[in-house]
Amino acid sequence: MTSDLSGAKWFKSAASQPSGDCVEAAHLDGGMVGVRDSKNPSGPALVFTPAEWDAFTAGIRAGEFD
Repeated sequence: MTSDLSGAKWFKSAASQPSGDCVEAAHLDGGMVGVRDSKNPSGPALVFTPAEWDAFTAGIRAGEFD
């Protein structure tokens, strides 16, 4: 599956540190979510379906990645 990221509006978390070691996210068409390395904006991006993104963020809240 490919997504057109040319018009994506990327943003960082409000909790991002000034060091620049962050990821950026973008809300895409069809509820998809794009994620990329803020230090390499022209590099590759991961694209998640709404269900994948919901499962990932639920795992974060549940402490699965601590």
